[in-house]
Amino acid sequence: MAKYFDVHPDNPQPRAIGQVVDLVRDGALIAYPTDSCYALGCQLGNREGLERIRRIRQLDDKHHFTLVCREFAQLGQFVHIDNAVFRSIKAATPGSYTFILPATKEVPRQMLHPKKKTVGVRIPNHITTQALLAELGEPMLSSTLLLPGEEDALTQGWEIKDRLDSDLDAVLDSGDCGAEPTTVIDFSDGAAEVVRVGAGDPTPFE
Repeated sequence: MAKYFDVHPDNPQPRAIGQVVDLVRDGALIAYPTDSCYALGCQLGNREGLERIRRIRQLDDKHHFTLVCREFAQLGQFVHIDNAVFRSIKAATPGSYTFILPATKEVPRQMLHPKKKTVGVRIPNHITTQALLAELGEPMLSSTLLLPGEEDALTQGWEIKDRLDSDLDAVLDSGDCGAEPTTVIDFSDGAAEVVRVGAGDPTPFE
């Protein structure tokens, strides 16, 4: 059974956030809210957690996993960014965007697109997510909580707990979160390509 943590949306209780982070460090797979739907998340390098995400979402090896970062400064360790791309991403973060970029050697091979060697990165504008990432002290390996055969992502913590109780170790709930997935921008070839239009305004990248 998944542990259930209900925290205040504006002032997430540090004790509860700390307990969730302890679970993540111990290898847990969690569901947590963001500004663009709930996400599944585990610690970077948690191979079993990554495979559990694949099973829950029925993903193939071409799926782009995402490193969810607390701040812009964390990106440079994990992805290659030139000056023009740097400025474009900086202007749009934090926000409801996922950026696909060439990965550095710091990113576990299992996370990478097998041919392109790219990975998704994002910096969410969500108080609970930011509190979680601040306590963890590193980016979290993540994927949108969108179940196979369903068009809409799950947005209610209690429903996630009910439906995925045996598949998760913890659910972090802080009330309503975004109902639309992120807008995905692919910078892997240097120029911006809008791959998916979601919650973030695609106009700056078109």
